[in-house]
Amino acid sequence: MSYKGLIRCNSRVSKEERDFYEMKNKAAEFYHGNGVQEKIERVLSDMFYDKPEDVYGYLANYFTQLSAPPRISRLKGSEVYDARGQLSIQAEVFCIIRNEEKWVSSAAIASDCGFPEEARGPSAGREDKADHVMTALRWINEPLSNMLKGLNPCDQAGVDDILSNFFMARYLEEKEARSKEKEVNDSHSELEVEPPPPLPPAHSKEKKASDKGKKGNSVEKPVPPRTPKEPALPGSMAVGSVSLAVAKTGAQLQGVPLYKYIATLKNQVQREFRVPVPLVTLLSCGKTSPGKLNLLEEIILIPKAGQRVRQITAMALQIQKEMTRIMTTTSKAGAVQAAAASATGAPVAAYERPEQPLDAIADACRNLGLPLGTELHLAVNCAADELMDYSKGKYDVVTGSLKSPDELVDMYQALVSKYPAVVALIDPLRKEDVDQWERLSSVLGASCCLLSDISFKPPGHGLQPHAPPLSGVKGYILKQTNETSLSDLIRITTDHQDAVILGTTCSEPCHDDALSDLAVGLGMSYFKLGGLSGGERLTKYNRLISIEEELAQQGILGSFQTSRSIRLAGETEGASCMRWEVEKLQRCFVYQHTETDNTASHSCVNGACQSVYCLSINVSPSDKPEQMAKEGTELVTGSVSAKGKDRVRQHLRRTPASTL
Repeated sequence: MSYKGLIRCNSRVSKEERDFYEMKNKAAEFYHGNGVQEKIERVLSDMFYDKPEDVYGYLANYFTQLSAPPRISRLKGSEVYDARGQLSIQAEVFCIIRNEEKWVSSAAIASDCGFPEEARGPSAGREDKADHVMTALRWINEPLSNMLKGLNPCDQAGVDDILSNFFMARYLEEKEARSKEKEVNDSHSELEVEPPPPLPPAHSKEKKASDKGKKGNSVEKPVPPRTPKEPALPGSMAVGSVSLAVAKTGAQLQGVPLYKYIATLKNQVQREFRVPVPLVTLLSCGKTSPGKLNLLEEIILIPKAGQRVRQITAMALQIQKEMTRIMTTTSKAGAVQAAAASATGAPVAAYERPEQPLDAIADACRNLGLPLGTELHLAVNCAADELMDYSKGKYDVVTGSLKSPDELVDMYQALVSKYPAVVALIDPLRKEDVDQWERLSSVLGASCCLLSDISFKPPGHGLQPHAPPLSGVKGYILKQTNETSLSDLIRITTDHQDAVILGTTCSEPCHDDALSDLAVGLGMSYFKLGGLSGGERLTKYNRLISIEEELAQQGILGSFQTSRSIRLAGETEGASCMRWEVEKLQRCFVYQHTETDNTASHSCVNGACQSVYCLSINVSPSDKPEQMAKEGTELVTGSVSAKGKDRVRQHLRRTPASTL
């Protein structure tokens, strides 16, 4: 007789036994419903045949595969200090893993409050930063933690979508509040009665005659006023930090490096990974340097593609060491090196003319036997936006020597012509000087690449949020700050793969090296890391070296291929080609140039030029399409105009494309 029948026949069975019997039935139903018995029988059978040394480890691995996927349980925000000693935030992610809450990862990103430095003092800046930090901590610990609770940390797109929607709602609220405040201020200003303007003074005939005589004199065109920089929304750094922390969580849970995890998020199956070429800042002679020279905020080394990161860093250190020796032992350099490094992590030197630091670098490379101009090149971060003296309408290039935007263009043209190793200029002008950007692009041609910094990105916009792309700009330096999520970076780098360089900021987190993984995972060609000073930058250099060595050991380290739009280094060794970048017209007409008679003749139409020099004629936004199309037609038919010949000769006299 069964136990159930015994209970029915024997009414004297205790209540405890009945409860135990019912609980036993419920347990059997629970185990049967979840297939526990079948899974245990299967693992015991498999383990018997496998006979592992670690029996319980075998069982643990088996049941781990059957466990529910981890879920985000909560977020935690905490205060940290960045490389400049200012308050910042760190986002931490906790997950429920096998029924236990565990800390998984943390992340911190750089922040940009978006206020001009000259518009506020140091105390005001710290107060603004503290307000941003407190708001970000409140966002992380309260609404964002509740919104992401229970989500799969490997669903990066879903998490970033929630973060983006949350940020946009806060942004619209802030925008509406500012609009209402502006309406109130405007209503108060209308109530104020303004005195009538004074009558213009009467001019004498002699005064009118003198004014008439001055009409023939050239009058400088007034510079456009500065476009107000939209301040970052307080708390926006929470979005970028949480997005990166969730990505690191997903990578750790899947047991893969962050760069490989990011590559899978791009929906790309990569058999090989390419490590971007690091752009190393050698010297800083900017506005904060003790000398008169303000223009050269950063002088950046562009190494030859194909070298290992460890070799590049060692070479950059050798150049800096030799430059220090030259500055301390030779009066020719005329520089005084400061003891501390700049905010970009490079040595600071005091110079009076822009040619002096470039000469010092050239001398150092010559002494070390390094081929500057062929295998090594330079980029200059001008940071021109910080040099404008709005009271005089000129750039404070050198203390006591102001230059108008047109004069600055002439200066760049002379500088690049004298130093052909300089193949890139970063922010050489204010973005408001549109005409000068177009003129600079025209006079430099393909001899120098113009880049623009877009470290601050307003919400809901792409690379150029407020205005159309600047004429002649070949690439943008993108930085992960504020509300920039990982999905934003993936979208931007996918849509503009050949026009983006990932860069660092002056307020990088001190311990987070995830930016190096981002550069590799996003498939960047170049990585602007700054100087070889400061833990916040050296951790990223070291991480880049570790990734490269790891890929080499695994046999999946691919060879570097030069970007099609940003040509900072030669695409083929020994090639001597001058290329005019293609932006509008995909097909280019290539012409052979003969040095003996300086004539241009048709050579090929597929870019496979084997001549000593070649020139790619194309339509660029900086040129008039009608003029360029006409000129290209004349060259194709063999009827080369005099202007066309002059343009060919002008570009052929410049640096070969192996330096681009």
